[in-house]
Amino acid sequence: MFAFTMVVLVLLFILWKLLLVVPMRDVHVIERLGKFRAVLPPGFHILIPFFDRVAYRHDTREEVLDVPPQSCISKDNIQIEVDGLVYIKVIDGHKASYGIEDYRLASINLAQTTMRSEIGKLTLSQTFSERERLNESIVREIDIASDPWGIKVLRYEIKNITPSRHVIHTLEKQMEAERSKRAEITTARAEKEAMINLSEGERQYAINLSEGEKQKRINEAQGTAREISIIADAKAKGMQMVSEAIAKPGGDAAVKMQLQEEFIDQIGGVLENSKVSVVPTELANIQGMFEGINQVGESIKGGKS
Repeated sequence: MFAFTMVVLVLLFILWKLLLVVPMRDVHVIERLGKFRAVLPPGFHILIPFFDRVAYRHDTREEVLDVPPQSCISKDNIQIEVDGLVYIKVIDGHKASYGIEDYRLASINLAQTTMRSEIGKLTLSQTFSERERLNESIVREIDIASDPWGIKVLRYEIKNITPSRHVIHTLEKQMEAERSKRAEITTARAEKEAMINLSEGERQYAINLSEGEKQKRINEAQGTAREISIIADAKAKGMQMVSEAIAKPGGDAAVKMQLQEEFIDQIGGVLENSKVSVVPTELANIQGMFEGINQVGESIKGGKS
């Protein structure tokens, strides 16, 4: 019974060594008597017991490796601390097994050295503004160097870029000065625009006043011209009527009588307002005429009596 049990155990052990199932996400490197035989893909495989063995197992899924923080010097001689993430994938199980001892550690160290080299080509401001280009450069350099290792570097991402405290303090002062500068520029531009708007308003106001004054004068001139035209037309019509009246019989005598009445009225006004009596020669003749008329009247009265 004991011998049967031992036989069964030996058969199970041989069967376990004979049959191999490779998971979907892995590849297995098989060695026969210490020499590389094959890279087995996922699936069921049969091995020769005690001759074949699984030397290496590799995960073919994408792996992410954390790159520890390290000190770097930028192009403008500023010390910064940078860390990141590198994403790799095993492409060739044979190279990954025999091309390098530990491809994960080698990828991390290569990422660090490449990152220091690339950051040394950029200034501090460029490391912040050109992260994408920096990541592409690091991936390209690591991918070329890691080709003999049987792995593919898919991408690299910088997590943090941390300058020293002194640099941070200096940058804060610089940013504060820049903000003050922008505020002063904005204020100056606002004042300039306000002055321009005010001057434009005053200019437009003066133009409106001058236009209003101009239109007023034009209207007054047109009104005066219209008034003069109406008065002139009226005088012309009056003079035409007077000339037509004079041309009629008895018109000349009526004009002379009218002129004499106006002359007498004007002389009367002058005599009333003046302190010195002035008697023109014509008035003396008129007075003699009146005296003659009085004498004729008295003679007529005496005859009747």
